[in-house]
Amino acid sequence: MAPRFSYSRWDGTQRGFDLDADLLFDQLTDELLYHGDVNAALRRMMQDGMRDADGNRLDGLREMLERLREERQDRLERSNLGGVYDEIADELNDIIDEERHAVENALRDAENSGDERRADAARTTATERNMRLDLMPDDLAGKVRELSSYDFESADAQRRFEQMMDRLRDQLMQQTVDQMSEGMQNLTPGDMQRMKDMMAALNEMLEKHQAGEDPGFEEFMEEYGDFFPENPETVDELLEQMARRMAAMQAMLNSMTPEQRAQLQQLSDQLMEDMDLQWQMQQLGSNLQQMFPQMNWGQSYDFEGQDPMGMSQAMQAMADLGDLDQLEHLLQNATNPGALAEADMDRVRELLGDDAATSLERLSQLTKMLEESGLIENKEGRLELTPRGLRSIGSNALRDLFTSLRKEHVGQHQIHQLGQGHERTYQTKPYEFGDPFQLDLHRTIRNALRRTGHGTPVQLEPDDFEIERTEHLTRSSTVLMLDLSMSMPMRDNFLPAKKVAMALHHLISSQFPRDYLGLVGFSETARVITADQLPEVSWDFVYGTNMHHGFTLARQLLAKQTGSKQIIMITDGEPTAHITPHGDVYFNYPPVRETVEATLREVVRCTRDQIRINTFVLDATSALQAFIEQMTQLNGGRAFYTTNEALGDYVLVDFLEHRRRMTHRRAG
Repeated sequence: MAPRFSYSRWDGTQRGFDLDADLLFDQLTDELLYHGDVNAALRRMMQDGMRDADGNRLDGLREMLERLREERQDRLERSNLGGVYDEIADELNDIIDEERHAVENALRDAENSGDERRADAARTTATERNMRLDLMPDDLAGKVRELSSYDFESADAQRRFEQMMDRLRDQLMQQTVDQMSEGMQNLTPGDMQRMKDMMAALNEMLEKHQAGEDPGFEEFMEEYGDFFPENPETVDELLEQMARRMAAMQAMLNSMTPEQRAQLQQLSDQLMEDMDLQWQMQQLGSNLQQMFPQMNWGQSYDFEGQDPMGMSQAMQAMADLGDLDQLEHLLQNATNPGALAEADMDRVRELLGDDAATSLERLSQLTKMLEESGLIENKEGRLELTPRGLRSIGSNALRDLFTSLRKEHVGQHQIHQLGQGHERTYQTKPYEFGDPFQLDLHRTIRNALRRTGHGTPVQLEPDDFEIERTEHLTRSSTVLMLDLSMSMPMRDNFLPAKKVAMALHHLISSQFPRDYLGLVGFSETARVITADQLPEVSWDFVYGTNMHHGFTLARQLLAKQTGSKQIIMITDGEPTAHITPHGDVYFNYPPVRETVEATLREVVRCTRDQIRINTFVLDATSALQAFIEQMTQLNGGRAFYTTNEALGDYVLVDFLEHRRRMTHRRAG
């Protein structure tokens, strides 16, 4: 049964095409070729971002960090931390005003009652209460202390004060634990004792954990788990949650003015008047600071806005800013995509939005996706390309170059499509028994028509068959000499040159498997490069262009090969170094006569060995052009003066034309 498909208009909720490994690897190809290192290429992609199969932009770490800093600055410019102090002070003043009105109303009622003794008692009581209210200290802790022992006239004012104390006590306690159950919102003496027991058990567990002993986490959570509705699964997770809250509270204190900080600290001491509980909390704070120094306990923030924040708002703001700081630290120090998986994606979504969370989640999956696809592998902690990854890079490089070739014929060269297996000579012959049956249909039908005349159907006989002539023995041996001197990356020539090397290697290994391709890199000295090493090849941080040594190694490689022999050299500089008779390296810029003569002597040796040298010159100067012309006159090879944009087109076209001419000569 044929599959059925249904379509609907995109409404923003459907999931589009995800990233796939091949698309990702396509985008990584240039980075891999340029850096020569999987780890460096992935770090670069992490920083710059990428696009998915639908063309949607996925932000990189640079964009996320910029958005994160803007979010932090927006919060600081919008809010004012003074509201923490003002909120408490204003509420206390409202309670005192309400009490004053109640005292005045009670006195008025007594004086209007006609009972003089009641009126006198009311006047005495009102005078005493007003005196205590007038003498209330200005600081928050002093007001709380006085009101705690004050005999309220107003039951509503007393209830408001008690509720305020309970709320502040809960908020201060939540800097350590996140007890949200209704039964603990108003701490009774029994609740306070259980809180102290929990804190003591917590400090004991922490000390055992630091000593490497079994902390008894399961037993602790079984008894006190209701204090922690986030349900931490390990002791480390529990301690980190508490450390974050305490660090946020400390950051709020650090961000206040000295006067505000002193008053809030005194208020905290007043609220947490139980000395044993205070000691347990101080002990816990000290232990957590030692365990989690990265929490930035000394962090402070400069709030410059106009919107005042209350206590709960300020503590939430500090928690948010602390998480932004932690996320920034994670993004700045992530050395591989897997490290990004440590981020809490739900928290990232709350702080920075859905797009940032989606991008971060996709980035964290890069390494895993490429490993599962068999393109890279982890060897002793280092990511390396697999054989499949090597082939994919070459295939991508070849595809990129041939894509540009299809747009226009570069240099008036014609491109022929080559088949697999035996190589075509672009000639035909009558079929003989034992020949590969690669039928030339056009010539076969024409032979039948010539024999029978016009008309249909065309009757074929064995003598009509004509096949494409193939050549089994054609073989080409090539050495690619790649300039790795410092001038190549400085002039943006390195990546195009290396891409040509990868493309040429893939073309020969896939289309001409009997051909030989050797690789030689040269700068101050030259070295032979294997195909496996090619993706990791980078430029040398030395000065010098030692063509002399490069030609020597290339000639030695080709001496072991058969067939037509050629050297393809890609360079952007004159020969400035050579190997002396004593085996030393001599370098000088501008080139000296000894270097030029040593290089040309090696060119003559190549010529005697019937090795043609075809040179592709980038950013040619007059001096370089003069040397290249002298070299081609001695060798009989050719020189192409091109740019890094057209380099690949010229090299591939010339190689294929050389291959075609060689095949024709062999067939003839």
